[in-house]
Amino acid sequence: MSLLRRIAPKSLFARTLLIVALPLFVTQSVVTYIFFNRHWEEVTGNLSANVAGNIALVTELYLQAEDDAAREEVMRLSREDLDMAVRFQTFGQIPENDKVSLFSVLDSTLERQLEDSLRHPFWYNTAGYWAYVEIRVQLDDGYLVFLPLRERVFVTNGQFFILWLIAATLLLGYVSIVFMRNQVRSITRLAAAAEAFGLGRDMPEFKPSGAREVRAAGNAFIAMRQRIKRHLNQRTTMLAGVSHDLRTPLTRLKLALAMQPETDDVRDMKNDVDEMETMLEGYLSFARSQNAEEPVLFDLTELVNEVVDDSARTGKRLQTDLQRGLQIDARRNSMKRAISNLVSNAFKHGRIVCLTTRRADGNIEIIIDDDGPGIDPAEYAEAFKPFSRLDNARNQNTPGIGLGLTVVRDVARAHGGDIVLDRSPQDGLRAMLRIPG
Repeated sequence: MSLLRRIAPKSLFARTLLIVALPLFVTQSVVTYIFFNRHWEEVTGNLSANVAGNIALVTELYLQAEDDAAREEVMRLSREDLDMAVRFQTFGQIPENDKVSLFSVLDSTLERQLEDSLRHPFWYNTAGYWAYVEIRVQLDDGYLVFLPLRERVFVTNGQFFILWLIAATLLLGYVSIVFMRNQVRSITRLAAAAEAFGLGRDMPEFKPSGAREVRAAGNAFIAMRQRIKRHLNQRTTMLAGVSHDLRTPLTRLKLALAMQPETDDVRDMKNDVDEMETMLEGYLSFARSQNAEEPVLFDLTELVNEVVDDSARTGKRLQTDLQRGLQIDARRNSMKRAISNLVSNAFKHGRIVCLTTRRADGNIEIIIDDDGPGIDPAEYAEAFKPFSRLDNARNQNTPGIGLGLTVVRDVARAHGGDIVLDRSPQDGLRAMLRIPG
């Protein structure tokens, strides 16, 4: 079973074609075999035996003739009564090389019948004439040349039957291939639409087609896509409303605190308000991680340089090792937010941060290494959960709400990629963002 599973076709088209082609091939092979053994070879054998017997008869009569007139009479009777032209070649020798064969299956039958009927050496040529078969019989002083009609030796319509069988098989195979391609094409289009939607791209031109079951699956996909988009829109709208409602009292608090004398309590309250604004922005960023931004083709190096400049403005020096010429088809703002989140998170826990870009195994990899305390490998999965903060491995006092890696993973998966955590060569944390490209 394992061998059969390995050699079995993997695609639906190939499997369906095999289901159609294999029984067709077996059936046609059986029909051809039966035709050859029960009809063609049997009838051809009878015809060849009759011709071989006539040639043997004429040869013996020719040898028994007492004079030239008797021999001419034998050849005349052969032409008129046996419908087989014959002439005598004086002092000739039949060719010593192999016989000239047109169709070995039929010619072997003729050769076998001639061997059974003749006592003299013979040679035949079934390919030299279109309407005749040439057979030479060696005598002591020359050889006889017989030219029986081809239809007297072989079943000539049998070849047309085989050609018809092959043509019918090819025609049926072609029709099957065209039909199956049309059926598989609708499934392929459905898979492409689902893949595009999984990458955050919309395919409004997709319309279910094909068999009833495939159309039902396509309609179910469209309904699911609409429900997911409606849910995402509701989530974004709700959090946008929450943002609007919370920003107003936060602004009033900031204005009220700005009018108060600068004391330790006032400074603490200002810090609390700033932290609340940071948390609010984090929630909104999480909600917008699968927004309606359209993918565009852009230079990854230019985007990374923007992140480097942003870090420099905050007094942080980001080291880079960039592979030039990497073009990526993605949502530019989402990618910048994801990379910025990783860089910001790395600077919160380390002093030296290095960003590397490269192409590997059909993916574009964006790697951020830091020299911080890192994360226990057993807690890598926990780090991606929303609002999760791994305080044992990272500093408790660092700002944040635990959505950074969650947002990055959402962005990566929306592009058909993912993010992987590992131990950094700098003894800190390595975050590797992989995007198909």
